[in-house]
Amino acid sequence: MLPRVDQRLEAATVVSKTPRKRIRRQISFAALTVGLTVIYALPAMAGPPYQSDDPEPTDYGHYEIYAFNRGARSKGDLSGASGIDFNYGAAPNLQLTATLPVGFDFPSNGPTAFGLSNIELAAKYRFLHQDTFGFDVAVFPRVFLPSGSKSVGDRQTSLLLPIWIQKDWGKWSAFGGGGCQISAAGRSHDFCMYGGTLTRQVLPKLQLGIEVFHQTADGVGTPATTSAGIGAKFDLNDNIHLLGYAAKGIQNARIANQYSWYAAVLFTF
Repeated sequence: MLPRVDQRLEAATVVSKTPRKRIRRQISFAALTVGLTVIYALPAMAGPPYQSDDPEPTDYGHYEIYAFNRGARSKGDLSGASGIDFNYGAAPNLQLTATLPVGFDFPSNGPTAFGLSNIELAAKYRFLHQDTFGFDVAVFPRVFLPSGSKSVGDRQTSLLLPIWIQKDWGKWSAFGGGGCQISAAGRSHDFCMYGGTLTRQVLPKLQLGIEVFHQTADGVGTPATTSAGIGAKFDLNDNIHLLGYAAKGIQNARIANQYSWYAAVLFTF
């Protein structure tokens, strides 16, 4: 922040009578202040590729398009999806999202399956901001439509109701939260999830992060699972970004989540 005019005039009078050493100290202090201001003004990127989401919506009037592949291995089964995740900044603090996934399943003792999985429709609304509240806070309700395939995805509609929180300082960012997913298939298929992520901008174009994520049991015979993961984002340029994530189960891993991954090319404009 620049000083007021009267402050600058007063400073000029003092400088004329100040030894050179004091002048150098004042210049160094001013440079440090500007440097810290620039650092804290750096934008923080969050959300994908991590399982935890973030409260920052797509900028108003802008688009984010993820061409992604995600999956997990558990109990002899390898399954996941590839597709497009489309985000639009429909209004200040409001993001509209549509995800079109093509699911795949490679069971160890059955036929391979492909097909249109659960289309997702969502809206993220940030209602608290760091500059006034100290944290960014947003809700991000998401509807999962019935799968278009009999062999992949869930044949029932479900609704995810999470809340996400974020705090940035310098090159660091921490975000996380969670919520519960309600399924039309009944309470036995309802579950909750919670996660937290810490990231750091290690290079001008490279961000690294770590995450811990937990999900309660989502069906009969499927236990709760906790995983730890690492992620990375690399900016090829202002419009194209590479994202990668890998996680290892640390609770009931053999049955529920031996390992999982996410990879995407992000286009922003």
